[in-house]
Amino acid sequence: MPPLDPLHRWRLLGLDEKPDYAGLLTYSGVPYTEDPAELAGVDVAIVGAPIDDLVSDRPGARFAPRAIRAASCPPGPHLESRADWSAALRVVDFGDAPVAPADLERSHAAITATVAQVVQAGALPIVLGGDHATTEATIAALHAAHGPIALIQFDAHTDTGTEVFGVERSHGTGMYRLVRDGLVTGDRYVQIGLRGYWPGEREFAWQREQGITSIFMHDVRDRGIRAAVEEALVVVGDHPVFLSADVDVLDPAFAPGTGTPEPGGMASGDLLWSCRTIAARTNLVGMDVVEVIPTAVGSSDITALVAERAVRETLTGLAERRG
Repeated sequence: MPPLDPLHRWRLLGLDEKPDYAGLLTYSGVPYTEDPAELAGVDVAIVGAPIDDLVSDRPGARFAPRAIRAASCPPGPHLESRADWSAALRVVDFGDAPVAPADLERSHAAITATVAQVVQAGALPIVLGGDHATTEATIAALHAAHGPIALIQFDAHTDTGTEVFGVERSHGTGMYRLVRDGLVTGDRYVQIGLRGYWPGEREFAWQREQGITSIFMHDVRDRGIRAAVEEALVVVGDHPVFLSADVDVLDPAFAPGTGTPEPGGMASGDLLWSCRTIAARTNLVGMDVVEVIPTAVGSSDITALVAERAVRETLTGLAERRG
């Protein structure tokens, strides 16, 4: 079955775009398919991971994939870089992984299997979470294809706890598990935007043993985002890179809809520039944006909107890299 074109009825009227609020809901109005055979020749596939069973505070990120799609707008040239991802890349919306409420193992296996279909087709997956524990399931599929993954993580928290509230599987333990199990290489792993009051010295001591690079929010404030990203680029080098953007890296003024907000964070413009730059200058093999809790409808949801733009800037960076 060929991909569904959300613009079909508008094209019959001679239009190349539709209103954001009308028609089939896909990311930026790109074609929709759930058929792996239709991924042949695709550059990027959008995948939803609507699960938040492992959050430690406020839930709601399971609704984010729809909200991020609803906050998207028609594509076009980037006014700063002039790159147009919709012209340079073939992008499809591959729908949501078939998660099952309250069944963690089956849900994470479904995310891994869905992302693996994208990777096996030679496309780059961009995953709309979901809580940050979904990153573990996504990287499992990438590791099977690429081996150990380099990781750039934008986050207020390290997510390298061995447990949260006595539970090993949590959105606060996924990065520990990825490094422990060899899916992510510690000395090619960079965290940017850390602040607040968790974790403690035990976790940071373990991180130092693994060679993990931690760039705190006060480092970003003092040195600037460009210096922080340059350091990250040196650390990951030309290895396969995964970019993970937890929206709580942003100050709650820019992203109030998240489960563990932390004041004193990054401005949205810095995160968006970073996503574009990393996509343009690394061997990017995947990306996700996580921990969005929808609070409004469509583009009036400013957290879903900035998450959507993080994806769009990543696509723009990929288009820039292609030249």
